[in-house]
Amino acid sequence: MITGVLMYSEVVERNILAIIPARGGSKGIPRKNLRLLCGKPLIAYTIEAALNSKLINRVVVSTEDEEIAKVSKKYGAEVISRPTELAQDDTPSLPLFQHAIRYLEEVKDYRPEIIVMLQPTSPLRIVEDIDRAIEEFLKGSYHSIASVCEVEHTPHWMYTIVGERLKPLIEEGQKVVRRQDDSKVYRLNGAVYVTSRDIIMKENRVLGRDTKAYIMPLERSIDIDTELDFKLAELLMRERK
Repeated sequence: MITGVLMYSEVVERNILAIIPARGGSKGIPRKNLRLLCGKPLIAYTIEAALNSKLINRVVVSTEDEEIAKVSKKYGAEVISRPTELAQDDTPSLPLFQHAIRYLEEVKDYRPEIIVMLQPTSPLRIVEDIDRAIEEFLKGSYHSIASVCEVEHTPHWMYTIVGERLKPLIEEGQKVVRRQDDSKVYRLNGAVYVTSRDIIMKENRVLGRDTKAYIMPLERSIDIDTELDFKLAELLMRERK
């Protein structure tokens, strides 16, 4: 639960926008964003979490796909039609976020101050994760907040293969004898990003140079990219229910 009068007084004066990017194409899992997870389209979990946020006051889905648009509206999100050139496999995130913000400002006369980026491939993230990340942004002096989770094996335990021979990714990694003696390492889990409108529109960056980590547990950090990810998410979702 988000606490603190300051947080709510800050929110009253600010436009906090959630953008959910959801294109129709997907190589790993065809039509991934619409695939049923425990009886509900994958994208629905992210839309519902955003709408249930105590701090977000507008939720949009950016997509080029008519079926995704229809499902998104059904679950309560506003839809921004994304040009097909911004929905390719190699399209970076920045231009699609800029397109959504520019559309809202120029067409809808709505200028967001804080942008919350939520990938639909993170269905196990909960609304508290979203609100806590926003709260960290509001009360701190950071440019951005990014959700992360701990990595089981650090780069010291990773190898490349040259020919048929193992080569340590980091040479000094051979000096680390026990995993418990190694330092903790974290990775972006893709669940929640919070940043300012000006970082995206003026600095042409998704995350600012001074970004704080919001640490999430592994069981809420599944980022669905493969069939195995989907099966694991389904198992965890059933256990949660």
